[in-house]
Amino acid sequence: MQAPAESKVRVELVAKDFRYAAGVAWASSGYLILSDVPNERLHKLGPGSDGLTVFREPSGGAAGNAFDSQGRLYTCETRARRVSRTDARGRVESLVERWEGKRLNGPRDVAVRRDGSFFFTDPAFGSALDRRELDFNGVFHVTSRGAVSLVWKGATRPSGIALSPDAKTLFVSNADERNVRAWAVDKDGGLSGERVVLAKIDGVPDGVRVDAEGRLFVAARKFLVYAPEGKEILSVEMAAKPSSLAFAHAGSSLLYVAAGGGLYRVHLELE
Repeated sequence: MQAPAESKVRVELVAKDFRYAAGVAWASSGYLILSDVPNERLHKLGPGSDGLTVFREPSGGAAGNAFDSQGRLYTCETRARRVSRTDARGRVESLVERWEGKRLNGPRDVAVRRDGSFFFTDPAFGSALDRRELDFNGVFHVTSRGAVSLVWKGATRPSGIALSPDAKTLFVSNADERNVRAWAVDKDGGLSGERVVLAKIDGVPDGVRVDAEGRLFVAARKFLVYAPEGKEILSVEMAAKPSSLAFAHAGSSLLYVAAGGGLYRVHLELE
C-alpha cells in the first residue's frame, strides 16, 4: 500500500471467493449490494453483519448498481443487455433494453438522480463485441417517465459513472482512453461543457465516485484518490485490481471496494 504521510488508510477484507466482484452500491437504509458478475448473483450485506446473503439469482449478468431516493435498486444487466429496477418487494422491472430499435451493447454502470432519472454507460466488452447491434459505445440518459436519450457516443468504451453529491456534474471513466470526463448536468438531464478532468490514469479505470469536497475516487490498477484539481493524493495497492467502490453513506470516510474476488472496507482519513 502506498499513501502520503498526511493520509491514514486502513483496509480490511469483508468477504471473498467471488469469481469477479463489482457493482458495489450502498442503500441509505444501511445495507450493501454487490454483483458477482460471472456467477450471475447479486449479494446483500445486511446492516450490522458481515454475513452475505444472495439477493437475486440469476441476475442477468449484473454489473453496476445504484439506489434511488426511494430505495429502489437500479442494475446494469450486461448479459440481459438492459437496465432493470428492483423495488422493496423484490419485483424486477426492465427500464431500458433498446436504442432506436436495436439492443443495447451491455450496460455496465449506472448513476441515479433524486427524481428517478438516471444515466448509464453502454460499452461493448468481451462477448458483446460479437453480438452487438449498435455500432458505437454510449452514455444514455433516461427520464423518470422512461424517455431515453443518447448523451455521448464514441468508438472508445465508457465504463464507470457517477454524479456529484449535488447531481450537477456527471463523471464517466473511459477504459480505452484511461481518463475521466465530466459534464455539467442541467435540470432535464442535458449535458454541456465536456472536459477531461483526469488523464493518463495508472491502469484501466472502472468505478468512480466523488465526495462533497470534489475529490475523485477511482478504481483502476490501484485504488486512487485525486484532489479536485486533478492531482493524485492517494494510491492504495489492493490484493487485486479494484473494479467498483461506494461510500458507506453520504459524507462518509468509509468506502466499500470490490477487487478481484473480494469485498473490502477502506477507512480513510484525508487531510
